[in-house]
Amino acid sequence: MKKGLTLFTKAWKLTVLIFLIVLTFSYAMFQGGYVSWFLLYSFLPFAGYCVFLSFYSLKGLKVKRVLPKADYNAGEPLKVTVTVTRRNSFPLFYLLIADQLDDSLQFTPQQKSAKALLLPGLKKEFSYNYIINELPRGEHFFHSFSLRIGDPLGLFEKEKTFTVENKIMVYPAYSELIYRPFEHQYDQGMTASRERVQRDTSMAVGVRDYQPGDRFSWINWKASAKRNEIMTKEFEQRQSNDVVIVMDCFPDRHFETIVSYTASLVRAVLKKGAQSGLLTISNERTSFPIRGGEKQLQQLFYHLAKIKAKSVLPFEKVLETDGLLVQQTVSFILVTGQISKLLIEKASFLGQRKGTVTLFLIKAEKELPSGNERSLIAVANARGIRIIIVQEGNFAAAFSEVKVR
Repeated sequence: MKKGLTLFTKAWKLTVLIFLIVLTFSYAMFQGGYVSWFLLYSFLPFAGYCVFLSFYSLKGLKVKRVLPKADYNAGEPLKVTVTVTRRNSFPLFYLLIADQLDDSLQFTPQQKSAKALLLPGLKKEFSYNYIINELPRGEHFFHSFSLRIGDPLGLFEKEKTFTVENKIMVYPAYSELIYRPFEHQYDQGMTASRERVQRDTSMAVGVRDYQPGDRFSWINWKASAKRNEIMTKEFEQRQSNDVVIVMDCFPDRHFETIVSYTASLVRAVLKKGAQSGLLTISNERTSFPIRGGEKQLQQLFYHLAKIKAKSVLPFEKVLETDGLLVQQTVSFILVTGQISKLLIEKASFLGQRKGTVTLFLIKAEKELPSGNERSLIAVANARGIRIIIVQEGNFAAAFSEVKVR
């Protein structure tokens, strides 16, 4: 049906063109004079171009999208270069090209539009570029281009879609943090340790991937030879510095800041030499076991790049029902944008049974806690739960103080 309609439209426009040629020729023959013949001869080149354009095929065009790299951090700009090549030099009056962006990118601020009007002329190769000012976090796909050409009279237009697929991964933006593990000390309550994670090197309990900062004497040469990569002895820790981070995925206006801070926290913990796990419940429950190293960091960042705020469970329900938290005896770090009395109760219960619990309450830049939140923070302090307020743009201040807020 659509193909038949296209053929009918083409035939109709060709009929109109022939009628215009006959009309101007008849006018010149019957009217005579310089003006009428000048009108005919002036119209013939446009008419001839329309005829040739009606038979011109867009199949000979090739479109290429060039991306500088495949991995970005949220907030970075992206410059895309689009190149069109063709086999012949048939003159094109104009070419309207548009990169069909996903909804995730279509409404982001653009310094130059993804749609451009080009004047190729006789060129066999021509290009343009557009810039997306700030990339949003997530996995973004580029699928196709739409190209349209036409004649000066507007009688003939041809349009074709070219499939050109690309993908970029935009990881969450992170800040450089100096992670200081929170420890319980006798007579002093909870403090922040500035030392790198210490292990008892007299007893090796396993092997793991090599991490920057590991001593040369810790390398397990036999395991390295078997796996064809450098493996390091895993020693018993004098005091457990393993961390399980639980991120709130319930819809919240601070969600992007929550993701960004969680990414900064994960990176800081692993760079410190400690090991970290992650638990999120969004569309589905996803948990990462407690591990260290660069591979763990890459896996967690990849997950955080794709996570969305689609949890149907309030954060306190996650702490109450998830079996992973009951099985672990480590330090827990909770990252959320809102607190409640029930959340503090569940966090307190978790801390009494399994270890220290620190809750980071995410706020917008220069946003202060409400009166109700201050009351809840006082209740949490009385129950031994540390609550630290983190403001967007000032993540580094989270570990700059030892005292409880």
